Amino acid sequence: MNSSRRSFLRNSAFGLGALAFASPALQSLAAVKYKKLVGVQLYSVRDDMRKDPQATLNALAEMGYKYVEHANYVNRKFYGWEAKEFRKRLDDLGMKMPSGHTVMGKLHWDDAKNDFTDLWKYTVEDAAVLGQELVISPSIDMGIRKDKNLLLKYMDIFNKSGELCNKFGMRFGYHNHDFEFSEKLEGELLYDIMLNNTDPKLVAQQLDIGNMINGGGVPAEVMKKFPGRFVSMHVKDEVPAKTGHEHFESTILGKGSGQIDVQALVKLGDKEGGTKHFIIEQEAYQGLQPLDCMKENIAIMRGWGYK
Repeated sequence: MNSSRRSFLRNSAFGLGALAFASPALQSLAAVKYKKLVGVQLYSVRDDMRKDPQATLNALAEMGYKYVEHANYVNRKFYGWEAKEFRKRLDDLGMKMPSGHTVMGKLHWDDAKNDFTDLWKYTVEDAAVLGQELVISPSIDMGIRKDKNLLLKYMDIFNKSGELCNKFGMRFGYHNHDFEFSEKLEGELLYDIMLNNTDPKLVAQQLDIGNMINGGGVPAEVMKKFPGRFVSMHVKDEVPAKTGHEHFESTILGKGSGQIDVQALVKLGDKEGGTKHFIIEQEAYQGLQPLDCMKENIAIMRGWGYK
C-alpha cells in the first residue's frame, strides 16, 4: 500500500457528534448468515469519488455493482454525506454497504475509562446506519505493532470492539497489509500473533491477497493455516511495480504476471477460507481509467461464476 493510501486512511479515522440509530438488521452474532457477494472497494476509484461521488456511484451501479466498501469516514461523514444520506443514495441505486474501512488507533481507546472513546463508538453507530455487516480496521498504528505487549493489549481491544459491533448486529474485522508478513516480535510473525490472540467469533479477517505477497506471505498457506477465518477477501491481481518501495502493484484481474493465481485463491477462500465477501480492489491502473478497470474486473468475476 502506498504512502498516499496510508495518509488517506489516517485522515479517515475521526468523527464527532452523537447518533441513536441501530442497524435495521439488529441480531445476535450467532444468527448472522453472511451472503456471498461481489463488491468494490471505493478506494479503487478514489479520485472519481473525490470529484463527483454521486456520478461515480451511478457509474458503478450501471456496471452491475450492488455492493461497495467505503474508505472515507471523516467528521461522521462518508464522502461528504452523513450516514443516513449516504444510505439513501445507495438505496436509490439498489446498492448496499456490507463493510467499510476506518482505522482503529490509540485515539479510539481511553485507558483511564477502560472503554472506547466517542470517536470509535460513533464509527460503529454510523456503520450500523449504513447496514454494514463488518466494521473493518484496515491497518494498525506503527507504535502498537512495534511493542508486543501493546499489540497484545490491542488484540484484547479488538475483541472488545467485536463485542461492541455485535450489539449492532455486526462484527469487527481487520484488513492486512504487507508488514504483518514481514515483521516479527520475539520471533513470531505479527499476523500469527494477531490471529492467535483474537476471538474468531468477534474478529473477522479481511484477507488482502495483494498486500500479503508484498510482505512475503503466501495466501493459500495462510488460508489453510487459519481455516474459516476470512469472511472477506480483497480480490487483487499483481504485476511488478515500476515505482515506489513495493515489489508489486495491482492490475486488472487475470492480467497479472503470475505472482497470484487469483481465480484459484478466490475458489480456495470460498471453499476453505470461509469467505463470503469478495471485494475487488485495484490501486494502480497502468495508464487506464479506474472506472474502465472496474468494469472489466466485475465482468471477469462474473466469468468465474461470482456475481
